[in-house]
Amino acid sequence: MRILQDIKSRRILILIVKGALMFLCGTLAASLLLLLHPDWITALLLAATIFGFCRFYYFAFYVIEHYVDPKFKFAGLHSALLFLLSKQSTREDA
Repeated sequence: MRILQDIKSRRILILIVKGALMFLCGTLAASLLLLLHPDWITALLLAATIFGFCRFYYFAFYVIEHYVDPKFKFAGLHSALLFLLSKQSTREDA
């Protein structure tokens, strides 16, 4: 049994490329910010910002998965928001 197999799915390859581009964008932005303002305060604030937004994103999906609709699979925060808005509009119509 091979643990690492060739990726044949076009969708997975696109997601990997997208993830790599997002990582590159974040790394480039953080590097440029630290080059423009090379001090410890900027580095600590940048690290706190990244940590805070990562935790927010994780927490948002935790809440969506456990409290909004555990059976529904959301593609992201945007699809969860649209789902909630559509449920809200159906409640108002009733």
